[in-house]
Amino acid sequence: MSISFQTNYASLVAQENLNTNNNLQTSTIEALTSGYRINDSGDDPAGLAVANQFRDSVAQLTQGVINANSGVSTLQIADGGLSNIGTILDRLQTLATESASTTFSGNRNNINVEYQQLIGEITQQATNIGLNSGGSYNVVNNVYVGGGSDNANSQVTVDLSGTQNAVDSTSLGLNNTTVAAGGAELTGNAVRLDAPGAVFLAAGSQAFTFNLISNGSATTFTATVTGGAGGLSESGVVSSLNASLSPYGITAQVGSDGQIQFGGGTAFTVSAGAASAGNAIATTASTATNVGIYNLAGEATYVGTLAETLTFQNGQGTATVALPVTETLGGAISAINAQTSALGIYAVKNAAGTGISFQSVNNFTASTNTAAQTFTAAGAQAVTAPISTASTTGNALAAVTAITTALSQLGAVQARVGAGENKLQYAIDLANSQITNFSSAESQIRDADVATEAANLSKEQVLEQASVAAMAQANATPQAILKLLQ
Repeated sequence: MSISFQTNYASLVAQENLNTNNNLQTSTIEALTSGYRINDSGDDPAGLAVANQFRDSVAQLTQGVINANSGVSTLQIADGGLSNIGTILDRLQTLATESASTTFSGNRNNINVEYQQLIGEITQQATNIGLNSGGSYNVVNNVYVGGGSDNANSQVTVDLSGTQNAVDSTSLGLNNTTVAAGGAELTGNAVRLDAPGAVFLAAGSQAFTFNLISNGSATTFTATVTGGAGGLSESGVVSSLNASLSPYGITAQVGSDGQIQFGGGTAFTVSAGAASAGNAIATTASTATNVGIYNLAGEATYVGTLAETLTFQNGQGTATVALPVTETLGGAISAINAQTSALGIYAVKNAAGTGISFQSVNNFTASTNTAAQTFTAAGAQAVTAPISTASTTGNALAAVTAITTALSQLGAVQARVGAGENKLQYAIDLANSQITNFSSAESQIRDADVATEAANLSKEQVLEQASVAAMAQANATPQAILKLLQ
């Protein structure tokens, strides 16, 4: 290469290498001081994209663990409330069992005061934990944890929706139960079931038609007793009836006079049909109204020819019902229940199916502005207090059955809540594992290898110093030209 001072190639080479070594040293110092191998997009574009995905997953899962822990806490609160409701049910069972004994010599109405207050407490506590009917947690609860292949797989579902997962007194079937004295016998019945060795309905059947309240609405239900070829004994008759009636909070038993009777805190009337064969278990067309709770008989035959206003009142409030002209019996019952059911006052068809019977576990008043429609007279109506036609234990026996069913439903809800706690805990464990592994994967891409970077820094410092020295020599080379010009 010729000697030239216009272009100092050696100096240019030294400058280029000095700049390169200086940039490398700066990059290495940045990595060592930040702790990251990738400090800007140009350091590793592809690696940065992957690392960002890992970091996003970690952020999502970290919040997901917080969500799941909140879910566990919520379910634990509900679990504690359910256990407390179970304790209340135990006390209700104690009171019902005490009242169900014919040897009890105290005042059953006094027992019923505590019983009814505890029924209300169940609803209050169920509301406090959000598991009353339509409550905040009486739904399909979805907790977003993250870490799944899609949104569905990233959520934990705890299904506490529907009446089967509500634990207020109505949902548990306890709202209309009572342990006050009561048990209604059939009027006009002359059949005794207590004769030794007696067999009933051999190769035959007999139906009992109940007008009652179910899930807050008036309905008609037929309980049919079938004797089979060999017929039924007294206990077989009672068992057959109770198998049909227990879901409605009504209990059948045989009174001290040997006749069938019905009890319960549910509003009901009943009439006996004819037996198809064998000895009947009740006289045809004999009827009963549940006199074990407060009741009021309306007009025997409803006449919907005039507009009428009914007013009902108890300790919970007042309900006013306006019935229009030409209202039907069924329409009138529906309209009344729509306004009064919140007060625990219910209307059902009377035993004949032509008029209305008003019933409630608690005392109430009623009045009308029009005679000879719903009631035979205008003004205030006289409500009959609970009485015992033949049994003092019918209502309590029905309560025992209802509480047993309620305990079973409560246990099922507790099982679902407990399973939800476990599901969330497993999800938390998985999410924590994913956070660890995603963080490790991100570290492999993003974090600086300190040992490697320290070695690089030493190398780059030597190269930079060498480049400076070489560039000094290269800059001195053109001075040789002056010697040639002397």
